[in-house]
Amino acid sequence: MNIDEFAESILLNLPYVPNNQQVQLIAALARFCSPLMPSDAVFLLNGYAGTGKTSVTGALVRALRDARIPVVLLAPTGRAAKVFSKFAGLPATTIHRRIYRTDGTGLGFGTTEVADNNLTDGVFIVDEASMIGESQSAGDVRGSLLEDLLQYVYSGDGCRMILLGDVAQLPPVGCAESPAMNVARLKESGLRVTHAVMTEVVRQGAGSGILYNATWLRRAMRRDPLPEPQIRLKGFGDVVALPGEELQDQIERSYADAGIDDTIVITRSNRRATQFNAAIRASILGREEELCVGERLLVVKNNYLWSAKAKGLDFIANGDMAVVNRVNGTESKYGLRFADVSITMPDREVDLDCKICLDALNSDSPALGAEKAAQLLEGVINDPDRFASQTPMAYRLKASRSNPYLHALQVKYAYAVTCHKSQGGQWSDVYVDMGYVPPEAQGLDFYRWLYTSITRATGRLYLINPDIKTL
Repeated sequence: MNIDEFAESILLNLPYVPNNQQVQLIAALARFCSPLMPSDAVFLLNGYAGTGKTSVTGALVRALRDARIPVVLLAPTGRAAKVFSKFAGLPATTIHRRIYRTDGTGLGFGTTEVADNNLTDGVFIVDEASMIGESQSAGDVRGSLLEDLLQYVYSGDGCRMILLGDVAQLPPVGCAESPAMNVARLKESGLRVTHAVMTEVVRQGAGSGILYNATWLRRAMRRDPLPEPQIRLKGFGDVVALPGEELQDQIERSYADAGIDDTIVITRSNRRATQFNAAIRASILGREEELCVGERLLVVKNNYLWSAKAKGLDFIANGDMAVVNRVNGTESKYGLRFADVSITMPDREVDLDCKICLDALNSDSPALGAEKAAQLLEGVINDPDRFASQTPMAYRLKASRSNPYLHALQVKYAYAVTCHKSQGGQWSDVYVDMGYVPPEAQGLDFYRWLYTSITRATGRLYLINPDIKTL
């Protein structure tokens, strides 16, 4: 199959007639996937909300399979992988699961290495690439996830990679911009970069207030100086300004109509997320106990211990969702509280038993908090029931690698989350906490936060107490 025939195959797999920008993109992708393209090549696709990136990618995947070209789909988190798999029509896995191998314990401590890529002439497609950072989460033993991904893919014979992302979204925590979406950064790794940007909103989204506002925000980000932020409500039925006094009734309707799994509140801080979660559990769900059967939880720190006990689970990622099936018991140890639970991870389609740290549930910090984390570590390594006073510290630390308390799953309630935690996910009904934002805080970071938040919605967007200009 030549380049023109492959491009035609992609076009035939599209569910609609493409616009000119999409036709040009398809031609570029067909050239990139041909044997004529050098193997040290990467295709960087920056696709804004509503431009058809999802549809074109799905058509490309189907055309690659028809041409018997090996294709691998990856995403940074389990939730993002599930969304990617749904629209591409092919199973997707997390980057970690594909590219790393660990020691025989499967715990991921100390001996985690980049695996060998044994694929030949394969095309790796990575969605939500704007979430990939130079460094991994605290406690991970590897350094740069991006560098490890590049090492893995390009160690394969004739393999290449397509990175899909949206630079208008929030960059990884601690980064001013997304390194995986940066042409210069990829060239520094010795790669030939093909770069495409999709900006033209497809006709199907013309009546969507969500896409209209996302497009306005994205265009405004390129202006200097930044204009005053605004949201258009008039003429759209899918974007609603919601007074605080109506919030409870409306969330109850969303839970009844869209479902609790397809409804989310997105807010600006961990403190606000904690407050929203407490109010939702008490006033809407009527829950008095700290942890109940059916509880929706959000993992807030990568964990390798408990995934070793579940077949096919690479690791439990920061941002993964979990549902409590059974609470088997609670206890206090080392000055903290723990629960033994049975959970389902719906985005990974896995059930497992694990220990969770209850102190993280209502913490205003992103995870357990430095002070309590230090207290837990000190308690574990100085536990007189486990170690004699003369036991060397090196041995204590090594033995603690599999300690179920030290590596208890850190979770928060998942009814309200920060914007960073929502990335890679989509929900039908999205509620965005738009309380007072001082003028000095309405800069580029705020634009990215708002753009990322509203593009999580696929059905209806509710703006809670919007304090910016509405039209």
